[in-house]
Amino acid sequence: MNYLSVENLTKSFGDRVIFSDLTFGIDLGQKVAIVAKNGNGKTTLLRCLMELEQYDSGRIVYRNDIRVAFMEQSENLDETHTIMEAVFSHDLPELQVVKKYNQAMREGNEAVIHECYDELTELNAWDIEVKVNQILSVLKLDDTSKLIGSLSGGQKKRVALAQVLVAEADFLILDEPTNHLDLDMIEWLEEYLSKSKSTILMVTHDRYFLEVVCDTIFELEDKTLYKYKGNFSYYLEKKAERQEQLGSTIEKAKNTFKKELDWIRRQPKARSVKQKARVGNFDEVKKAASQRVDDSEVEIPVKMERLGSKILELHKIGKAYGPKVILDNFTYNFQRKERLGIVGNNGTGKSTFLNVIQGREEVDRGKVVIGETVVFGYYSQELIKVDEDKKVIDVIRDIAEFIPLEKGRQLSAAQFLEKFLFDRKMHYNFVHKLSGGEKRRLKLMTVLMSNPNFLILDEPTNDLDIFVMTVLEDYLRTFEGCLIVVSHDRYFMDKMVDHLFVFEGDGAIKDIIGNYTEYRKQTAVDYKKDPSTTSGAKETVKEVKVTQLSNSSVEEKKKLSFKEKEEFKKIEKDMESLESEKETLTTKLSDSTISNEDIMNAGNRLAEVVQKLEEITDRWLELSEYA
Repeated sequence: MNYLSVENLTKSFGDRVIFSDLTFGIDLGQKVAIVAKNGNGKTTLLRCLMELEQYDSGRIVYRNDIRVAFMEQSENLDETHTIMEAVFSHDLPELQVVKKYNQAMREGNEAVIHECYDELTELNAWDIEVKVNQILSVLKLDDTSKLIGSLSGGQKKRVALAQVLVAEADFLILDEPTNHLDLDMIEWLEEYLSKSKSTILMVTHDRYFLEVVCDTIFELEDKTLYKYKGNFSYYLEKKAERQEQLGSTIEKAKNTFKKELDWIRRQPKARSVKQKARVGNFDEVKKAASQRVDDSEVEIPVKMERLGSKILELHKIGKAYGPKVILDNFTYNFQRKERLGIVGNNGTGKSTFLNVIQGREEVDRGKVVIGETVVFGYYSQELIKVDEDKKVIDVIRDIAEFIPLEKGRQLSAAQFLEKFLFDRKMHYNFVHKLSGGEKRRLKLMTVLMSNPNFLILDEPTNDLDIFVMTVLEDYLRTFEGCLIVVSHDRYFMDKMVDHLFVFEGDGAIKDIIGNYTEYRKQTAVDYKKDPSTTSGAKETVKEVKVTQLSNSSVEEKKKLSFKEKEEFKKIEKDMESLESEKETLTTKLSDSTISNEDIMNAGNRLAEVVQKLEEITDRWLELSEYA
C-alpha cells in the first residue's frame, strides 16, 4: 500500500539546482533513511515533502486519511507553552480528551469528568497518559510545567521529538532525531522506532541507527536519488559495487574519448552527415569520461611533534562545585597512542574533566602534570569563532600554509581542504555562507591543521554527514598521538577507542577495557544476572558493576536454563492476570456511579498495571526466542 508518491520533483535556489526530477515512493511499514553530504539538500527535500518549502516542479501525493507528523531540525515551538502543553498540542482526539480530563480533574468539574469517561473508554485512551509520561521520562523532561522559553536548545529538541512520538502518526518524517540525545536515549529511540508500526522517513547520521532501524536507504547525490533496498551495511556494499562499475565505465569512456579526440583534431571543417553524428556523440563521451568516482578514504601521514616519556599524569585529583563532586581522588597516567572514549550522563563532569587535563581549569586538590612535548588539539562543541567575512582558505592559511608530512613532504592548505571534502570552488566562499555542518567541518580542520600530538574531540560528529565522518575516521586511523573522544556516535566510538572512562556521577569514574558495544553487551549480561544492578531496564550506566571486558563476543545463547523456563511460565500467568485487571479497571473508570476517590485510585492502579505489563512483556519476548 503506497503512502507517499513523488514524481519529477525539482528544486533550485537561483542558479544552483539542489535536486532534479526525483521520483520515488514509500509504502506502508517501510522505514526509509536519506543520506547525503552536507549541503546536498536532505533537509530541503523533507521540507518540500511537507509543503513548507516551495519546489520548482513535480508532484507530491500522500495517501488519503493518514496522519503525518514532522520533526524539523530547528524546533518550532510556542515559547509561552509549558512542556506538557506543547506535547498535547496535537489535534489527535485521544490527546485532546486526556488534556480535557486532566483540566477537569484540576478544576473539580464533575460534569466534564463524567463526560470524559465515556470518550476515553470509547477511544480506548486510558493508557495514553502513561505512554506520554514514559516518553517524557526517558527524554528527561520530568518537570512538564517548565515553559518552552526557559529550556536549552537540547531540551527543546527533545520536546519536539516527544511531540512527534506521542502523535501516534501513520507516517513519521524525522530530521536528525538523535541530535541532543545521550546514548541511553538514542538506544531507547532506536528500539522504539524499530518496534513502531508507523511508516518512517528520516535523515540521520547515526550509522548504528541506520543499521538497526532502516530497511531502505535513499542516497541523494549528483542531484538525483539512488535507492538501496536494505540497511546501512547493504547500502555500503551496493554503493561500493556501483562505484566500481562506474569506475569501469569511466575508464572505458576515457579510452574512447582519447580516440575520438584524435579523430576530431584530424578532421577537416566540412563534414558529412555521418561525421556530424559522430561529432555529436563526442560530447556525450566527453561527459562520461569527465565523471569522478567519489572516494572519501584519506591517509595523511602527518609528521607531528614526538611525544616524550612523560605525557599526562593525574595524581589524586579532586574537583567540585559546591556540594556537586566532579572528580574524587582520581589517578591516571596516559601512555603513547592512548585511544580513550568518555561516556556518561549529562552533568557528570565530562567537559570539566577535559578542561582540567588541559590546564584550562584548576583542580581543588591533587596535581596535573603535562609533558613538555605535548601539543593539545581541542575540538569543542562551540561553533567556530572567526571573522564571518573571511574566506574559507584564509581561515586555514592563518594557522599554516603547509602541514608537514612524513619523508619531507608537505600538504598545502588547499590540498588539506580538498581532503576534507571542500572542493576548489568552495575555498574562496565566505565563512558566513557556509552551512552549520560545513562550519563545524572547518573548525575541525583548524584543530587538525595545528598539528597536535594529543587530540581531544568533544562531540566531533555533531552535524557532520557520514561521508565527512568517514574521512575523519580514516585520518584518525593513522594518527600516532594520543586521542580522547567524547561522542554519542556509537559507531564512531567503536572504531576509534579501545577503552572507556565511564562517568557515573558523584566523582566516580570506571575504566572499562573494550569499546562501547562490548561495554553495552556486558551491561546487558549483568542486568540479566541481577536486574537490581540497574534502575529500570538498563536505562543508565550509573550503577553498572563492570570492571573489565573481554574482547571476545558474549557466547551465543542456545536454550533456556531450568530457572528461566520457570520464569517464562510465571510471566505468562502474570500477563494473563494483569490483562484481566487492566480490563476490569478500564470498565470501572467508565462507571459514573463510583466516587471521585475510587476513580483516582483506579486510574493510578491502571497506570501501574500498564507499566508492569510493558516491563514483563519485554522480558517475555526476550525469553521466547529460546523457549
